[in-house]
Amino acid sequence: MPAACRSPPAIAGVITQNVDGLHGAAGSRRVLALHGDIFRVRCTREGTSREDRRAPLPEVPPRCACGALLRPDVVWFGEMLPGPDMDAAAAAARRAELFLSIGISALVYPAAGLAEVARDGGAYLAEINIEPTPLSPLVHEVIQGPAARVLPDLLGISIA
Repeated sequence: MPAACRSPPAIAGVITQNVDGLHGAAGSRRVLALHGDIFRVRCTREGTSREDRRAPLPEVPPRCACGALLRPDVVWFGEMLPGPDMDAAAAAARRAELFLSIGISALVYPAAGLAEVARDGGAYLAEINIEPTPLSPLVHEVIQGPAARVLPDLLGISIA
């Protein structure tokens, strides 16, 4: 690893394809959830989103105040990623000094292309995964293993 990366850099943010909110629950700040948030709902008529952690739902199917159906505020198969979110992720990748690609297949675009955006912007690129991916030949360093073991080892912390 280059000398400039020997001390852990500040984490500028987390870009995730997960919709479960666990990064925020774990204390991560500045989380950009590219595929949305399962604990938010979106009006199918107005397109507005809001948090909705109610369980059970007051009615099935859930409805907006305008009467339209509410759907989970997530990107479904075949839908485009929201442009502003993808633009913000690409901008963050371009600014990165260190970009960690952790536990992704590197097959689902456009999100899979963010690592290359970071590398092209001058970032040191490392991949942490249980197996090689299409990204592996393009990175500066491949660390093979499960993230739950590798990350604590890298950071010198123990998980009890």
